[in-house]
Amino acid sequence: MADTYREKRLKATVAAFSILTAALTVTPPTYALAGGEIVERVETYSISGRTGIELYRSIGERGPKSGVGRAIAHTTFKLTWRRDYRPQGASCTLVSAVPRLIITYTLPKPSNPLPPETKKRWETFIDGIKRHEEVHGVHMKEMVAEIEANTIGATAGNDPGCKKIRQDIQAPLGAASLRQRQRSSEFDRVEMAEGANMHRLILGLVNGE
Repeated sequence: MADTYREKRLKATVAAFSILTAALTVTPPTYALAGGEIVERVETYSISGRTGIELYRSIGERGPKSGVGRAIAHTTFKLTWRRDYRPQGASCTLVSAVPRLIITYTLPKPSNPLPPETKKRWETFIDGIKRHEEVHGVHMKEMVAEIEANTIGATAGNDPGCKKIRQDIQAPLGAASLRQRQRSSEFDRVEMAEGANMHRLILGLVNGE
């Protein structure tokens, strides 16, 4: 019965990620990249327990809401642009686009010190979860680079008021966003399959496997 219960909790908890409102606890340094700025920060939600299964149950109760269940962790982003459109005779060109990307990783955090054995399991677990979420962050950064490559320098003819160019760039913007979502979804599908990375991380936390 215990194994069946854990498997059911596993399927419910590793559902697709969703947004969580949580207290900001850590803000890593902001750093600039070519053409813009990226800020990566970490938010946490509090969980309780002294054993692996207790911590896991607490994640199931307090984690980010996702459909009918809850997720372990979540990564979101906010992307804004400073674009410079310049008329060139009867045409208009997007001569520059400076992005500001804010990536927020939301992770569980025990509210109290853990016993040594549980702490060891927890550190392995949360390290794996962080690395999983950071891949989503990479997908977001690559989306921004794709948008830069496919929009900067774009020109619209017969557009002296620089209105048509703003519509023209919506297609590459939408395509890059769609690819980012598809890549992240496929990554989650592979990682969350039975016996795959997320499955092993959870079993390692719960029973040391």
